[in-house]
Amino acid sequence: MLNEVGGSLDLNRVHFLGKVPYPNFVKIVQISRVHVYLTYPFVLSWSMLEAMSAGCLVVASKTAPVEEVIRDGENGFFVDIFSPSEIAERVITTLEAGNGGFAEIRQNARQTIVEKYDLKSICLPAQLALLEKAISLRV
Repeated sequence: MLNEVGGSLDLNRVHFLGKVPYPNFVKIVQISRVHVYLTYPFVLSWSMLEAMSAGCLVVASKTAPVEEVIRDGENGFFVDIFSPSEIAERVITTLEAGNGGFAEIRQNARQTIVEKYDLKSICLPAQLALLEKAISLRV
């Protein structure tokens, strides 16, 4: 990638972090202005959910697994994964809004995760119930 676009990037403003420990990732999304989540129909990544939980504004591809969580303009934004200009335009718009920009959408993103994907109160009990049901069917 650097061979292709390196000359047009201000490398003082681009950070290549490599693999980071989970606590560091959380700190990164907490201070980020935007989390760009581009995926072609595949399994939804925990990183998008974590970014939303941290109140980071998410700009995501409008693909099947992402559409289950993001509501465009309410708790994040959709872009066409095949439109680099649309992606760039949306990211620039969010960055230009500054740290306080899109506060309601950021808050809605966090609330979505708390209400639907909280590990202790929602996801873990649902997984345990599913396992208990599977065990009861085996007997």
